[in-house]
Amino acid sequence: MKATLPSTTPKLRTFSSPPLSFNFSFTFPETRRKLSGTSLLRGSPSSISYAPLRVTANSQAAAPVSAEAAKATAVPSEMKAWVYGEYGGVDVLKFDEKVAVPEVKEDQVLIKVVAAALNPVDGKRRQGKFKATDSPLPTVPGYDVAGVVVKVGSQVKELKEGDEVYGDINEKALEGPKQFGSLAEYTAVEEKLLALKPKNLDFAQAAGLPLAILTAYEGLERTGFSAGKSILVLNGAGGVGSLVIQLAKQVFGASKVAATASTGKLELLKSLGADLAIDYTKENFEDLPEKFDVVYDAIGQCDRAVKAVKEGGSVVALTGAVTPPGFRFVVTSNGEVLKKLNPYLESGKVKPVADPKGPFPFAQVAEAFSYLETNHATGKVVIHPIP
Repeated sequence: MKATLPSTTPKLRTFSSPPLSFNFSFTFPETRRKLSGTSLLRGSPSSISYAPLRVTANSQAAAPVSAEAAKATAVPSEMKAWVYGEYGGVDVLKFDEKVAVPEVKEDQVLIKVVAAALNPVDGKRRQGKFKATDSPLPTVPGYDVAGVVVKVGSQVKELKEGDEVYGDINEKALEGPKQFGSLAEYTAVEEKLLALKPKNLDFAQAAGLPLAILTAYEGLERTGFSAGKSILVLNGAGGVGSLVIQLAKQVFGASKVAATASTGKLELLKSLGADLAIDYTKENFEDLPEKFDVVYDAIGQCDRAVKAVKEGGSVVALTGAVTPPGFRFVVTSNGEVLKKLNPYLESGKVKPVADPKGPFPFAQVAEAFSYLETNHATGKVVIHPIP
């Protein structure tokens, strides 16, 4: 499929805390929810009441508190979320204002979601392509999250309320992903899957990173990629490909990075660190005289990718049929890897790439999925703000 988006390099925003400190407390009417056939609540609903709403601003010196952290202090029993109760296309997604806030296990934290990102695996899951290992329906979709910790389980060791975090909430993408995903106001996540949000990134930027950067990193590690080696990245302007280029160059020390994209995205590839930007609409990468130590196929062209690799080299195939010596893997979410990569993000050596059509507001999750599934997105499709 040819991508013909105009040449647009997404602009990155930086996050800064406001100079004032804010103290918020919220009031919600006492709430009690009854179970229904489509409820996502397990067990009995709880009743929670709150003191009257007060909003105050204090100009005295205090530790900076983001507006998102301040808003996240009160946890209701119900939340807004996107839900589907049957497998199918984008049309099965429904917006629900009365979904039960998930319970927090001992090793988990509850996150007030500020931003989330969409991934191709979300669509495959919704279409029932791995229903045998999926969690029970109905499902709140979403893997990537950035937000504020509002509650911690009894066995949580490092994170605390008010921490700004990001991560991929599902340790195994295809094996029992959570019933309560990130496309909701709240989600519960194991501490080990999270890291503190890079200080220089806002929530929308951070939300677009976890699954893609973990996939990029694990794929490179599995090939034994190291300093001095060369790599060809197929779909270099995509969510994973844009990060493979940067990690290969900045973290692993690649001697040469080549990548494919459509005509309008070649400058983006160069800005990310590609030494050779290949226009796939005009030339076939497998016909190049040069061969590569590793080919990272992030588009589903493994049969062609194996023709561009050196003898004894490796081909990573994220999607589509696998042709030997190509191999496929399913990423494992790991907060320790995010922590390891945070310095590269905070220094600006590795940058998130978000599609210029976004971020999409929470009300347009279905439209955002439709756009993602055209395979024309540049970088990540992000949902922000999530109220």
